[in-house]
Amino acid sequence: MAVTQIDSRLPGFRDLAPDARRGALGETVGLTAAQADQLAGDALPLATADGMIENVVGRFELPLGVATNFQVNGRDVLVPMAVEEPSVVAAASFMAKIARANGGFTAESTAPVMRGQIQLLGVTDLDVAEAALHAATDEIVSLANTTDQALLALGGGCIGIDVQRFADTAVGPMLVLHLLVDVRDAMGANTVNTKAELVAPLAERLTGCEARLRILSNLADKRLVTARVALDLDTLTTADLAGRAVAQGIVEACAFAEVDLYRAATHNKGIMNGIDPVVLATGNDWRAIEAGAHAWAACSGRYTALTRWRIESDDRLHGEITLPMAIGLVGGATRTHPAAQAALAVLKPATANELAEVIASVGLAQNMAALRALATEGIQRGHMALHARNIAIAAGATGEAVSTVAAALVAGGDISVDAARRLIDAG
Repeated sequence: MAVTQIDSRLPGFRDLAPDARRGALGETVGLTAAQADQLAGDALPLATADGMIENVVGRFELPLGVATNFQVNGRDVLVPMAVEEPSVVAAASFMAKIARANGGFTAESTAPVMRGQIQLLGVTDLDVAEAALHAATDEIVSLANTTDQALLALGGGCIGIDVQRFADTAVGPMLVLHLLVDVRDAMGANTVNTKAELVAPLAERLTGCEARLRILSNLADKRLVTARVALDLDTLTTADLAGRAVAQGIVEACAFAEVDLYRAATHNKGIMNGIDPVVLATGNDWRAIEAGAHAWAACSGRYTALTRWRIESDDRLHGEITLPMAIGLVGGATRTHPAAQAALAVLKPATANELAEVIASVGLAQNMAALRALATEGIQRGHMALHARNIAIAAGATGEAVSTVAAALVAGGDISVDAARRLIDAG
């Protein structure tokens, strides 16, 4: 299905009131009135929420913003982000503006293949048991594909197996059969788990072992997405620093995260500041994405940065991120939560892979923003300027007074609730 090209820059968008922003967004991406209303909040009926999880007592809302300026693989895209932390949406939008002046982000992704694991215990001979599984690959795949005929019709299904062996564990030798399942536009947990349950008795018969856990892995290392950006150095110039100095600072900050565990944790948290809000807004499983990302960061045996930034021989700053992205367009909350469906209507991804490519690009943009801030003015200046609005609200400011008090807090250099209350009392 062809997607109408839009302009993701939305000039003057930030200066509008929320209702006007929503109207402008709906007009730009072609939302129906109902979809626009679903983005306003209170979109999830309590009865629906009660069916989604247990012991429901209500609903919890986060601010839903839209990151502008994004261009991924030549397509302009507006990105819904559900997040409470100040500066995230603004930072992503500003970095996307710099990126689009350099051709935007490029991204690519592998086939949406997930792993289902079947743990086999009581192994007497690892070699013999492993050989038996490999010899029966066709039988295992055929059995796995007797479930979910709809997935097969879409070109997905179990495509093969992998076997991992552990000679020495706390419970003795262990063999693990992996089912490799192409889940198409689903996240895939339900179908992978179902196939693992179905195949487990066959794995027992083939190996003479006992099957224990039958569960998907959230380390989706065969379902990877990579996003890249290349920037002319002069586009990074600030009022105080030349672009080359800013680029060098970004490279040096990244190098720190590549070698230091403590810095890598914060570096990658900043990346997830961009990724998680999009995953959440689209009704996907952000915990699965977090788990996969951090496991991938440690795949070498040492936890390290998810991104790489280098000034290459073309004298441009190149940034790249690769991580697992088990994201879906069908199933789960993507189909039951009205606001998630409205967010997808804004993004308009043709496939789950395309959504993954946008999400990875947002993560790279967020990382670029954090490293640029650290390399120039420091992370707190911009962050606290936006945080001042939260402080003003906490102190009791309402309406137009929020912006007035926030501006005064920033100007005075004391961004605290006490200072905000003094300003409010002074009128």
